[in-house]
Amino acid sequence: MKFGWPRHSGKWLFGVILLIVLVLVGKPLLFPPPVEYMTVPVARGDIRETVLATGKLEGFRQVNVGAQVSGQLKKLHAALGESVKKGQLLAEIDPKLQQNDLQDAEAALDNVRAQKRAKQALLRQYQLAYQRQLAMRRDDASAQSDLEQAEASLEQTRADLQALEAQIRQAVIKVDTAKANLGYTRIVAPMDGVVIAIVTEEGQTVVSAQSAPTILKLADLDTMTVKAEISEADVIRVKPGLKAEFSVLGAPNEVFHSTLRAIEPAPESESTDSSSTSSTSTTSTAIYYNGLFDIANPEHKLRVSMTAQVTVVLGESQQTLMIPLSVLGRELGPDRYEVQVLSKGQPERREVKTGRKDSVNIEILDGLAEGEAVLVGDSVTAEASAEQQDRRPGPPPRG
Repeated sequence: MKFGWPRHSGKWLFGVILLIVLVLVGKPLLFPPPVEYMTVPVARGDIRETVLATGKLEGFRQVNVGAQVSGQLKKLHAALGESVKKGQLLAEIDPKLQQNDLQDAEAALDNVRAQKRAKQALLRQYQLAYQRQLAMRRDDASAQSDLEQAEASLEQTRADLQALEAQIRQAVIKVDTAKANLGYTRIVAPMDGVVIAIVTEEGQTVVSAQSAPTILKLADLDTMTVKAEISEADVIRVKPGLKAEFSVLGAPNEVFHSTLRAIEPAPESESTDSSSTSSTSTTSTAIYYNGLFDIANPEHKLRVSMTAQVTVVLGESQQTLMIPLSVLGRELGPDRYEVQVLSKGQPERREVKTGRKDSVNIEILDGLAEGEAVLVGDSVTAEASAEQQDRRPGPPPRG
């Protein structure tokens, strides 16, 4: 007896294998799996639209106390970090030269006043002589020329007295100037504050020929001013009255709150760079405008020249509808964008109106409802699916 495969067993086996292959390959084509989309829900939350800047702390009032006269710094009466009151003596310059100038001016004034007294005595003499010549001329007892000579001497003496009066006024001014210069040798505090720097030490000679040399720097540290450098891209959106807050490197978790007081109309480089004369010159340097705001500093925790990380709050929306910035599609107009919304399992184009935004989310004012699913991820796949849906033929026309 012989055993073996049926005659047509090879064809049967090939048919089975072919059928299995067709089922495995054709099933995904005939029955494609449903497309899975990544979505985020339209939710409610708080949005703060802000401008970030780096700032520098200064005293609310900061003064360079200088010398208005030349001389050797004889004595310093204030130490670094010391609190001083307005009018308190801070330093003394050797007054010898100024004392000599005052004595010289006073002597010149005394000299001119003595000349005036002598001229006044001469004036009385010439007045009497003129009166005598006038009486004698009436009686024809003197010549006309004698009367004219007496009158001329009288008028000349009066003119000399007027010139001496002017010289006296000039001498008085010189005396006052000398007294002022002598007073300037005693340098007093122009305000209450703290000595934050001593520039000139005892024994040094200061020369005030062109500008007042700085002796020390004084600042009011009870209130600090933050100068925040706001870029030219952001400054048009910032205005006085907005909320401002900052932190410093030494206390990164402590936030100080204030209100923007002013924005300087020109960048700080305009006041420091005097060499720029051409309005057509270009530069690659970034332009920053100083935004100013103040903060109380009763404990003097904040110090001059500290670096501040500043946040200016442009606006806030509480519990508003919002979506991530990353899901926005193409821009359709001012504050209008296209997004893809998952509706009944298929992507649907939707136009939305937007409001405030932060670094992550953007406010939705119109076009979406809370809880709707907005597509994220592969926007090309979503776009192709939406276009395929738009091209799907509708029902045949009736009739």
